[in-house]
Amino acid sequence: MTDSYEPTGRTIPTRSRHRASYDRAAVHSILDEAYVCHLGFVRDGAPVVLPTLYGRIGDRLYVHGSTGSRPLRMAGAGGATASAGEEAPGLPVCLTVTHVDGLVLARSAFHHSINYRSVVVHGTAHQVTDPEELRTALDALVDHVVPGRSYDSRPANAKELAATAVLRLDLDEVSAKVRTGGPNDEPEDATLPHWSGVIPVRKSYGTPIPADDHDPAIALPDYLSVL
Repeated sequence: MTDSYEPTGRTIPTRSRHRASYDRAAVHSILDEAYVCHLGFVRDGAPVVLPTLYGRIGDRLYVHGSTGSRPLRMAGAGGATASAGEEAPGLPVCLTVTHVDGLVLARSAFHHSINYRSVVVHGTAHQVTDPEELRTALDALVDHVVPGRSYDSRPANAKELAATAVLRLDLDEVSAKVRTGGPNDEPEDATLPHWSGVIPVRKSYGTPIPADDHDPAIALPDYLSVL
């Protein structure tokens, strides 16, 4: 395994190529910090983009869904057929994750921008059917949102597992893109009487609010106190 993903025709941007990165650690860092991805695919000849939860294990993403959702039906056993013992062809998808790190205000309207970190993944998604892999994937989905939570909650029972489906997407054709820094004002605009700079955008957490029926004898777990 190399330290970088191999660029392809679909992962090389047509604009601002200097902001693209194929560094494996950078891609993983951006994915691990977000909660929601947007999953794009084509259904009946039209594009569809759905927001959903995901989790990462190594170079593989697991995307959450219900057994009745459109991408799950199209990617799983209920979609395209496969020969006995073979995996179904799966569903071609494009998955994206984006962080907004700052609002970039320039002196001209044209040069306003945002500082961001993003990842785009192209590939073929397959429904997870192996029971052991499914449980591992569901634990990864829970721990992706709150690390350590899967060990501090009841595992899914048979009925819940039957109502839950997961897509598997390998990180193979993938790239990151990052913008940092201030506005790119034109030199002739430097003397204009307009404020110019960056407004940082940061993620923060509030104080945990216990459920109405929470037992007060149960202390706040350590993994929540460090959020």
